[in-house]
Amino acid sequence: MFRRNRRAFLSSAAAALVTAPFAPAFADSEKARSLAFSNIHTGEHVAVDYWIEGAYQPDALAAVNHILRDFRSGDVHVIEPQLLDLLARLRGQLETGAPFEVISGYRSPTTNALLREAHEHSGVAAKSLHMQGMAIDIRLPDRSLQMLHSAALVEQGGGVGYYPDLNFVHVDVGRIRRW
Repeated sequence: MFRRNRRAFLSSAAAALVTAPFAPAFADSEKARSLAFSNIHTGEHVAVDYWIEGAYQPDALAAVNHILRDFRSGDVHVIEPQLLDLLARLRGQLETGAPFEVISGYRSPTTNALLREAHEHSGVAAKSLHMQGMAIDIRLPDRSLQMLHSAALVEQGGGVGYYPDLNFVHVDVGRIRRW
């Protein structure tokens, strides 16, 4: 009996050590995680507490899914909560309460194909993480694009793309990379 419990304990402890560097850096005393979005294409705004006392809030997640929908087709897709956590960490790091201005959230496969065709040299990926609800193109009205880009690189939450000519930063929760 002791051997099995000890083995389970050691296994759990090892898993915690391995995953600790990848766990979101939030304060232990945190009661809620909040985000605000302003969709530049639809004019819609939302501010939500999407995580409260250890639980994601279904109504808040639904509101986020809606505002980050494919504005061209109206298709709504589940947005990965890890992406929201990354955005919350960025917001905290940048010490801002301003809404993220959304250039592109979810993209349907049809929209993604149209964008690839129309902008064949702009870097629209064939298997874009936007189509999985794992990527977003954003800016902040009260922080420079360079500040947002630098903060995203520090977070190492996934991919970070810098598009100063188009006035946005791409962040995703895929593998860590930059362009």
